[in-house]
Amino acid sequence: MITLNTESSFITELLQNLQVHLASAHYTHCYPEWQELDYVPAYNKFYLICDGEGWLKIQDKQFYPTAGQLCLMPAHIKQSYSAINENTYRKYWCHFTATMGGLDLFQWLDVPYCLDVQHNFGQIQQLFGELATLHADPSLTSRIREKAILFEIIAAFLTEADSKIQFVSGRAQDLERLQAIEQFITDHLSEPVTLEQIAKHVHLHPNYLVRYFNKHFNVSPLKYLNRKRMQKAKSLLSTTSLTVKQVSEQVGFPDTNHFSKAFRKENSCSPTEFRAQVK
Repeated sequence: MITLNTESSFITELLQNLQVHLASAHYTHCYPEWQELDYVPAYNKFYLICDGEGWLKIQDKQFYPTAGQLCLMPAHIKQSYSAINENTYRKYWCHFTATMGGLDLFQWLDVPYCLDVQHNFGQIQQLFGELATLHADPSLTSRIREKAILFEIIAAFLTEADSKIQFVSGRAQDLERLQAIEQFITDHLSEPVTLEQIAKHVHLHPNYLVRYFNKHFNVSPLKYLNRKRMQKAKSLLSTTSLTVKQVSEQVGFPDTNHFSKAFRKENSCSPTEFRAQVK
């Protein structure tokens, strides 16, 4: 099982491509009739329980969340909820999607569904209050700001769950394949590498590899390779006294002029200018 704390940079890049969309956000005092059984939503839900009692079922696990708990009901999973008496929930809630690499974030991450956030309740409650207010405001700036607040809430949830997060076992093949691609590229940065070589290494057809990469990283494999070369070049320019020619050769550019043009296109400055800025 690969954990969230793995140092593989492709996981960081997947997270950098995370896109969120808020469908709704409110504060509610639930009716005694509050109930829906055995349905599969296309969106995630957060419940921040402020008071009251109720029942949740996510897959085959049942929960009775109490005040001070933050609950996630993930998309694409069978779930139910219900009031259990007249003392119904007062809660903040939101419906949202969070996509990463063509899948929902929580199709990648195996996380606890209910977390005790009593120690941080005031701050998280304030975030949900801001989110609900922004969602009710039709202005353009509110659409932008609500994404920022939603990111904060997701980050707060993942921070609370940090030590218990793992990658979903069903994603193991994708993760191993992405890790193998990354390792192959890292090991061959100084060499001329073709799309066919990368595809052969992970036993994929080149055309499928292009689609696979665009799905997960929004770039082609060769653009990803060039990005990794530029990252290594910046590291070498920052931390070593190698000449630009030597750096160029170590990242797969035997022609220094070609390297300088590629570097400027990626970083808006030449290798020499970059080194001077860092110093």
